[in-house]
Amino acid sequence: MFGKLKEKLGSFVDKVSQTEISEKDVEKALWDLELELLEADVALDTVEELKERIKNKLVGQKVKIGTDKRALVEKAVRDAVLEILTPQKRINLLEMIRSKEEKPFVIAFVGFNGSGKTTTIAKLAHWLKKNGFSVVIAASDTFRAGAIEQLEEHAKRVGVKVIKHSYGADPAAVAYDAIQHAKARGVDVVLIDTAGRNELNRNLMDEMKKIARVAKPDLIIFVGDSLSGNAVVEQAKQFNEAVKIDGVVLTKLDADARGGAALSISHAIGAPILFVGVGQGYDDLKPFDEKWFVGRIFGEE
Repeated sequence: MFGKLKEKLGSFVDKVSQTEISEKDVEKALWDLELELLEADVALDTVEELKERIKNKLVGQKVKIGTDKRALVEKAVRDAVLEILTPQKRINLLEMIRSKEEKPFVIAFVGFNGSGKTTTIAKLAHWLKKNGFSVVIAASDTFRAGAIEQLEEHAKRVGVKVIKHSYGADPAAVAYDAIQHAKARGVDVVLIDTAGRNELNRNLMDEMKKIARVAKPDLIIFVGDSLSGNAVVEQAKQFNEAVKIDGVVLTKLDADARGGAALSISHAIGAPILFVGVGQGYDDLKPFDEKWFVGRIFGEE
């Protein structure tokens, strides 16, 4: 997924000394790798963290005669990438929903326009239904023309109910009504759609904060377009400052030839990637697996 990563590793190996890997060896070799990662839209602070981890794994390593240096170096890079991707705190969504004593389990979704947020909500509703949970969706995007109709069409296709008000209504009131509906009918999960913007503004953030205060979501999930590269990482940071992101869904990962957003976003905001969108169908939302992603990076898929 990072293009010429394996070729860069070959160049890396050529620069390693014959007896012991020195810091000088690694510094020289990491320059090539750094350029490749930056070209793949990996955020600079993530690149620096990766470089430090790789350096720690390699400096001082003994290189005996017959040592497969390529395998040694590739393992160090692979392990460093895996560590960056592995969350400090894992979220098992199904277990969290099952273990909550008082229904419903509430999830609010935030993200920019065009990220695939509404479609992702429908996909997650479909996934939750397949796992035995009942779902209702709150149409709390009362700002964008056509947003409610779009959500209703998706919901109809996956067989879930939408709670809505009119355009211009208070988004937090819609979320509140959806939660009350779920409580009255024993619905397991409420998914709250919220208004996106092309850029952040104070009104949007105030709206997000009010929804969070009123709905008290168990999770706030940021939905980002992986094709946006570093832009999606900056978006996630800004939402995280406003409403504290608990998890991430990255859309369009099937079309992402570089992968920088996936590698950078968890590191940037300290929240795990929960799902990835890998196609247009309702079944094309997959729980994220770090080892699978590392395999893609190394061209093993």
